[in-house]
Amino acid sequence: MQAKTVKYLIPAMIIIAVVSLMSCGFSGKVSLDPESQDFYETARLIMTKQEKDIFHHLPDKKSREEFIEDFWAKRDLDPETEENEFREEFFRRIEYANLRFIEGIPGWKTDRGRIYIYLGPPDKIDQRPFMNYPSVKGLIWWGYYKYRLGIEFIDETGDGRYTINRHMSPLGNLLQVIEKAKFGQVFGAESEFGNKFVDFDVRFHKEMKEIVVSIPVELLSFKEEEGSLKADFEFEFFIYKKKGVRIDRFTQIKSFEKPEDEVLELKEIIFTFPYDLKPGRYYFDVVIIVKPHINKTRKIFEIKLT
Repeated sequence: MQAKTVKYLIPAMIIIAVVSLMSCGFSGKVSLDPESQDFYETARLIMTKQEKDIFHHLPDKKSREEFIEDFWAKRDLDPETEENEFREEFFRRIEYANLRFIEGIPGWKTDRGRIYIYLGPPDKIDQRPFMNYPSVKGLIWWGYYKYRLGIEFIDETGDGRYTINRHMSPLGNLLQVIEKAKFGQVFGAESEFGNKFVDFDVRFHKEMKEIVVSIPVELLSFKEEEGSLKADFEFEFFIYKKKGVRIDRFTQIKSFEKPEDEVLELKEIIFTFPYDLKPGRYYFDVVIIVKPHINKTRKIFEIKLT
């Protein structure tokens, strides 16, 4: 049974917020070893705010090396292959941006370079080198049909430096697409992995001492067999102290099977995982792979226990 396509929206944001999201870094002073600094220089572009928080509170080089290994593994589009397709594509896009978008700074730091890194090549480009507006010397429009996005870049000085037009909101929800790209949902869109976002929720039940994961049924696909619907779920949990190193990582595989009429009555599938957690503030970074129609999805949750 094929799942219904469900679109989810977040509140509209002005374009200034998009530019801020693209360029923000960590404001505090952090002493990093050369390897960690080299990683952070470019990887911060696709790090979530939670990952930045974790990374900048890691106490030593060894814990940062562990973080870096996990960082790329979580985004690997196909863990069963030796190659990490996400990482390879990420650096390929950086290399292309540096060659293509020459504006006085490294190409990956330009607005066009960063959008290219997040979303890949646009489906359509409309370039207007001369404009009738005194404050605009050139305009380039990029269209992404698969993301329903249109983005304007303008040259306001005539020196060939194009920035996102802050006076016009992009067509579509750019913030949402960028956030999905950070989790690997946009990279490698042609692969069987990463091309479908499966939303889910995670909470911790203190009294029962268990992690509870709930997944909306309408977002899933099942294998139909003798009147029953089946699916296999692989869960990988990365648990971090809010301001500290990873305290645990574990994987569990769970199978789901119910008669079709019972599944049609369900709104969500709930899985529980026995786990003991002391009071404190944590990040739960959860990766889920759903089979038979393979989907890899991931979210980070902040858990506070008193």
